[in-house]
Amino acid sequence: MTFWATPPVHGCLTPYVVHPAAFTFKLPDNVSFAEAAMVEPFAVGLQAASKARIAPGDLAVVIGAGPIGIMVALAALAGGCSRVIISDMQQAKLDIAGRYPGVTPVNIKEQKLADVLARESDNWGADIVFEASGSPRAFDGLFALPRPGGCVVLVGMPVEPVTFDVVSAAAKEVRIETVFRYANVFDRAIAMIASGKVDLKPLISDTFPFGESIPAFERAAEGRPADVKLQIKVDGHA
Repeated sequence: MTFWATPPVHGCLTPYVVHPAAFTFKLPDNVSFAEAAMVEPFAVGLQAASKARIAPGDLAVVIGAGPIGIMVALAALAGGCSRVIISDMQQAKLDIAGRYPGVTPVNIKEQKLADVLARESDNWGADIVFEASGSPRAFDGLFALPRPGGCVVLVGMPVEPVTFDVVSAAAKEVRIETVFRYANVFDRAIAMIASGKVDLKPLISDTFPFGESIPAFERAAEGRPADVKLQIKVDGHA
């Protein structure tokens, strides 16, 4: 797989770029360039939702309220989940996620995710658990969260090998799915944005002109808790 902005392939921070027609999608008139720039990360969320095989009314848990975690939560709701519980340690990001109807934020520094889930599911567990934090610590007790016969979708990429309780997973016959980017969902992501099923505009934290690209990257490197996505405009377009 080759991917722009993944070494050795350069990114697209340039006024013009040649792109294969087979992988090019026309934007509907009601989708802005700023929203279009959010399609790529949202496609990851759609891939996770697709792998989960959501049934209407499912209760989902998302571990990690970073940009991808929030995208996963929105994709899960759009895909048929009735409720999504999302957990993190940064209250600023939980506040952003909690603005969306159907999303219940949980700050794990203040309360246990398992306790909230038990209360919300009548001690049954989640139909789907999306691990989107990439933290090795998230695997401690991970398989206590899904219901019997539930699903765990691994979205986050830990920077080191992790261990998990195989017996707990097997005893519940939990289905485990994995996600690496996405495939064949880009057009679906655009269609969902155009239809109004998902609103990604609140996730655009700030926009920088091209001349301030370096400060934009420097700010992104700061990892401010309230920042979800920063955008750079090139020739008037995000």
